[in-house]
Amino acid sequence: MTHQKRLVLTVYAPSLGGDDNRTLAAVHGMERALPGLRLEWRVTEERRLATLPQRNEWLAEAAARGKFPLVCNGDESFPVKISGLTTPASLAPGGQSLLDVHAKLPLDEAVVAAAVEMLEYVAEGARAFWGHATPDGAALDIAYQTAPTLEGPPSPRRGLPALKRFEQLRAPEIPGYLGWLNYWSAAAAQAIGFPESARDAELLARARRTSSGGWVVQLTDAPLDLDNPAHLDALKRAYERFPEIGGRASP
Repeated sequence: MTHQKRLVLTVYAPSLGGDDNRTLAAVHGMERALPGLRLEWRVTEERRLATLPQRNEWLAEAAARGKFPLVCNGDESFPVKISGLTTPASLAPGGQSLLDVHAKLPLDEAVVAAAVEMLEYVAEGARAFWGHATPDGAALDIAYQTAPTLEGPPSPRRGLPALKRFEQLRAPEIPGYLGWLNYWSAAAAQAIGFPESARDAELLARARRTSSGGWVVQLTDAPLDLDNPAHLDALKRAYERFPEIGGRASP
């Protein structure tokens, strides 16, 4: 059985508070970007699908308790899901707890076409610091940039740079790593020095400004495939351009 490629979308935002509508805004963002998508199902404790006739109220009640429970489209042949986790302050940049919003969906033509808008809408809805959308194959390689080995430090694949763990980053606005599509809030863009017109012409040609003043920056035209030497080179060049990403510029 062949592996169905998936797009992994993750954004990092301030943790949830009372009367917080950002979970619903993120869900609406996914639905807005992908016509026909309806995330109106949940997974029960028995691992069964159940409809959510009052989804918006259900999400709002959960958000008031600091939770972003999983919602999905209920289609096992084309599974789309989104949920959130809290990274405690002790494991987060600058000692500030984070809301980590995670989504997965099949990587087909419609999803690829909608991916830039989807990342933008989810990130802006969550008021994220930064985030990414990356095919799962490349995302696994990128995860090795921060995963510690038995010997200690990370041992990245494919000559990619080793990156600091999240709790070692000086501020939540510093992106922890790069992906295929990269969302940088206005604060994150300022922190890493993007854009500089003289240095970023190639990136700006595939960049989109968001309504809040942030950016969605696309590294390669096609979804990132690190078996493609040109794609791997594009990722390495982006790391060279932005040493702040992953905390490499700080001691």
